[in-house]
Amino acid sequence: MFSGSIPALVTPFRDGSFDERAFRKLVDWQIEQGSAALVPCGTTGEASTLSNAEHHRVIEVCIEQAAGRVPVIAGCGSNDTRNAALHMTFAHKAGAAAGLCVAPYYNRPSQAGLIAHFSYLAETCELPIVLYNVPGRTVTDIEDETVVALVRKYPDRIVAIKDASGDLSRVADHRMGIGREFCQLSGNDELWLPHSAAGGRGAISVTANVAPALCAEFHNAIAANELKKARELNDRLFPLHYAMFSDASPAPVKYALSRVHDWIEPTVRLPIIEASDESRRAVDEALEHAGLI
Repeated sequence: MFSGSIPALVTPFRDGSFDERAFRKLVDWQIEQGSAALVPCGTTGEASTLSNAEHHRVIEVCIEQAAGRVPVIAGCGSNDTRNAALHMTFAHKAGAAAGLCVAPYYNRPSQAGLIAHFSYLAETCELPIVLYNVPGRTVTDIEDETVVALVRKYPDRIVAIKDASGDLSRVADHRMGIGREFCQLSGNDELWLPHSAAGGRGAISVTANVAPALCAEFHNAIAANELKKARELNDRLFPLHYAMFSDASPAPVKYALSRVHDWIEPTVRLPIIEASDESRRAVDEALEHAGLI
């Protein structure tokens, strides 16, 4: 259902509030630069610090500004199943193509609890679901058997997975358990190339916020089986992938965007603080290496 370079968009802030003007410019720039879809209100979008009203407004603005040019995968995750359903219902009415639903964080549900959580969303909401597995943040891992069981149970509702487990063997496990056509997206920029080689369709990317054209070109090279070009682009992007996590995310990527565009501020919300001097140096060096500044 999805493929290519898909940025997990930052949520710009100005004077403590959602900077709608900057966000609309960011959406336009991303589409112009070749991004294949957009993800508002994911981890990089600081969804966990947004009120429900802000969360819904960010989704709404993204869909309005995209205007059908690319699909929008709205971040709908929550550690409260009913609140996730609320986000899903809103995103569906707003015109999202799918909802990105992270494993419930903090609660630490069992695998049976995960199946119950995602089953509830699949059965009560009309929006297609992209599973989001990021155990480094949620503690809870959506295990392979759970993913297979959910997709087999709801093949028309659970349409893809963003996997940020760092375990590349899962691509083959999912292909064996579900089928080769199931859409798998990397959640780790630095693993995008090997994830694609194993059968992935692209990435929901942090780096694509600041390097959308390079990331789109990189994916297109992979899709065309131009491995030499893909490796060269990967080498160009690789320091940037790591620099994006040289401090608590999304502080480094917001700083990077502020270096590339004068209409985005590096402001983040507590408990995240702005990137440290050391992180900023790493970002600057990576941006220079990639030829972006």
